[in-house]
Amino acid sequence: MTKADILYVNNIKEIIEDGYSTEDGKVRPHYKDGTPAHTLFITQVYEKYDISKGEFPITTLRPTAWKSGIKEILWIYQDQSNKLEVLKNKYNIHWWDDWNVGDGTIGQRYGATVKKYDLMNKLLNGIKDQPYGRRHIIDMYQYSDFEETKGLHPCAFMTEWSVRGEYLDVTLIQRSNDYLVAGHINKIQYVALLMMVAKATGYKPGIFAHHIQNLHIYDRHISQAKELLQRKPSDKNPKLILDTDKTNFYDFTLDDFKMVDYEPIKPQLKFELAI
Repeated sequence: MTKADILYVNNIKEIIEDGYSTEDGKVRPHYKDGTPAHTLFITQVYEKYDISKGEFPITTLRPTAWKSGIKEILWIYQDQSNKLEVLKNKYNIHWWDDWNVGDGTIGQRYGATVKKYDLMNKLLNGIKDQPYGRRHIIDMYQYSDFEETKGLHPCAFMTEWSVRGEYLDVTLIQRSNDYLVAGHINKIQYVALLMMVAKATGYKPGIFAHHIQNLHIYDRHISQAKELLQRKPSDKNPKLILDTDKTNFYDFTLDDFKMVDYEPIKPQLKFELAI
């Protein structure tokens, strides 16, 4: 069993057995039928993977749409866009459609915030110019943006970067994580971002760490969670590889990535989305 699978199982068990229920209060998310979407949750969850030693945060207990996750990263950090048309026409991703604020965008969020404050270029230049600086941060939780337009507040909203000799490390800070639906998509897509930034700045991918303040399972996903706990994980150890000689951050594409030894357990599970 991989490190990712061990942590996945342990976290699911803790949420089911000891998680706090939101059923005693009002919640923002709802299902498409209008029913409030309550959760069981735990707080302040931290995971750490040393990519240089072959540790990768992707479970084998169910298929993870890692390719779509990387496409979303390209939309946010390369295209620096909030336009759903770009996400759908260029990448064939539709999971943001329910968060359309009415103008074909998700509001002044994510990629639009990266572009507005030139966050990606500031990060790349900062790492190149002052490698051991302690201010290599991308922060998309900008209150002025929230006041400018409506829209979902960013979930995975901050990354902190550190050069450590020949390695580049990153910590992803996430306020909220729908564990069964997006937990490992979020992890592996930011490993991909780590690989791209490391390649563009002349370093090797080092440690990926992930802090989640609210890790939750929705009430209509509990049966799927219990099914996952009954599955036997694959004996393979999946690895994501950035296989290219490119060094320009904006030139990387999905085709430059390969996932090896990835044999997730099927069938895929279906989840009712909370919006």
